[in-house]
Amino acid sequence: MKYVIIGNSAAGIGAVEGIRQIDRQGEITVITDEAHHTYSRPLISYLLYGKVTEEKMKYRGDNFYSDNNVKLKKSVSVTKIDADKKHAVLSNGDNVPYDKLLVASGSSPFVPPFEGLDTVKEKVTFMSLDDARKLDEMITKKKDAKVLIIGAGLIGLKCAEGIIKRVSKITVVDLAPRILSSILDEEGAAIVQNHIEKQGLDFLLKGSVKKFDGNSAVLESGETIRFDILVLAVGVRPNTSLLKDIADIDRGIIVNGKSETSAKDIYAAGDCTQTLDVSSGQIKIMALLPNAYMQGECAGINMAVSQQAVSQQAVSEKTFDRAIPMNAIGFFDLHVITAGNYTGDVYQGAGNSGLVTKDQVSYKKLFYSDNKLNGYILIGDIEKAGIYTSLIRERTPLDSIDFSLVCEKPGLMAFTKEERMVKLGGRVS
Repeated sequence: MKYVIIGNSAAGIGAVEGIRQIDRQGEITVITDEAHHTYSRPLISYLLYGKVTEEKMKYRGDNFYSDNNVKLKKSVSVTKIDADKKHAVLSNGDNVPYDKLLVASGSSPFVPPFEGLDTVKEKVTFMSLDDARKLDEMITKKKDAKVLIIGAGLIGLKCAEGIIKRVSKITVVDLAPRILSSILDEEGAAIVQNHIEKQGLDFLLKGSVKKFDGNSAVLESGETIRFDILVLAVGVRPNTSLLKDIADIDRGIIVNGKSETSAKDIYAAGDCTQTLDVSSGQIKIMALLPNAYMQGECAGINMAVSQQAVSQQAVSEKTFDRAIPMNAIGFFDLHVITAGNYTGDVYQGAGNSGLVTKDQVSYKKLFYSDNKLNGYILIGDIEKAGIYTSLIRERTPLDSIDFSLVCEKPGLMAFTKEERMVKLGGRVS
């Protein structure tokens, strides 16, 4: 069996490990346009900050590919998939045949067509290790640099955190009326913004860039911002072009619960796909590392299951059907975890002004309806957030637990003895 995986990040690695759970002999080829060993993309800001090294960013150990008998093709891209002949065409002219193919091509930065953007010499996006290296070089060359970041979402703010101690000024511009608008409500965003501003960042919200002129950005308001380095962190778009005219595509590649596309023997996983959000029942793009890994592992297992008749193993297909939007992130030591969707009735925790004590921030909102927990926002005190995540992911009926206790003090004691045993991996006598 020949397995080909396009992508060397979380979904691709999950697929390798899924395949090897079932099939130890099949040929696995991983193709990536990057030159690196697999690494954790969320850590690139910590690399600039100096909290991690490139060695510690590795998503798997040095022997991962050899231990799993994987042929890694680096610094080469797939330009075309020939679904009829069942091979991938590479940018170097090679053809790689497959029996089962996984597209785990991830996403790419979205760069709006700003007028005059081509006049900006020192500019970079912020999604990859190469981006981080490029930004590091820019900052090293330009002492006391002024940095303009377009985008007050997760990518832009993590970039700001990574470089704050190495530059003289950071200005963040965003069209939205609040920071982190995709994951926080108005109150929560105000708390996080206040905390970040204390570190020295300036925000210009509800504003956008009209045009660039060299090292100047002219805003729609008429204000002009001078900068030395421009970081474009507006958003991302799924990389779906490889399956155009081959498989069904909406905003992302459409897959079923087994990570299969509509094309025979072609699977897809990770940021390039649309996935069922069990918290809302909607099909959406959820570009999150844990989801990408689990979906990739699901794809790998299902790609290999056809071998079970040969290996005589008692294996069955796997389903990935518990995906939810979730973000666990920190900004300057302030922790934020969000999950699910923000619909239904609202429970507001004590201290929702954002300040419990002089030094401790605590903000909690739980959203629920139809006897289910739909989502939550936790800022500061995030202890036992996993309890809430489990309730959302498993769609646990709230009348089967002590929900009022869970709201105030999340813990296993709110569950029945039988449920506690299950969650702890034990057996009920």
